Amino acid sequence: MPGSVKTEAIVLRTLRYGEADRILHLYTPQRGRIAAIAKGVRRAKSRFGGRLEPYFRLQMVLYEGRSELLTVTSADTITGHSRLREHGPALDSAARACDAIARLFETTDPHPGVFALLCNELALLDAHPQQATHGNQLAFRLKLLLAAGLAPQLAACASCGEADHLSAFSGAAGGVVCSACEATGFALGEEAHTFMTGALGAPLAEVPAAGELALRQAERAIAETVEHHAQVRWRAAFPGAHRRL
Repeated sequence: MPGSVKTEAIVLRTLRYGEADRILHLYTPQRGRIAAIAKGVRRAKSRFGGRLEPYFRLQMVLYEGRSELLTVTSADTITGHSRLREHGPALDSAARACDAIARLFETTDPHPGVFALLCNELALLDAHPQQATHGNQLAFRLKLLLAAGLAPQLAACASCGEADHLSAFSGAAGGVVCSACEATGFALGEEAHTFMTGALGAPLAEVPAAGELALRQAERAIAETVEHHAQVRWRAAFPGAHRRL
């Protein structure tokens, strides 16, 4: 039935539409990813002002009719994350975080935990823009995989169950593999393994330190996991990062 929908939302991205409108891609706690049109928002005297921009966290009222595209009727700012917009790496990290969610969670299925994770990430980047690091982005993506039920197996060999001699990673197997099964994967050093385990269990603000080689190995493991099991290809987690070793 047509009617109004009240929801919190984070603006993932926006697209110009027509002469004065804008299409918003939103992520919400109870309705997942949705799209809405903001009519007249690009006019100088729009009642929405500059609130409907990427990375804003909003309290919104949307009109839901028969179309899949909802209509924005009101939007109040909870936080605009203005400080991260003044810091290039933080702004880039925010864009990559929103893009990762848009690609992996593209349906209207509710994932309140994913919404909360994105809120935490944007708040962290806004309060502490120096946290916009390669390690932070990888930790965020690992937590997204956990929320999607795709977290890699890190405690034992994903192929045979062996708990020792874990020396490689296999996206197809879904996690680390031992020396006897390593032909199915690529070399994963102890530092990369330790980073991934620690990042999954630690808050985003307490991402464990790791060297660049370890981070590159972790990124490849994350990328192969999401590509193999969700058929999703993410952008590199950090500018200049290489997805293949």
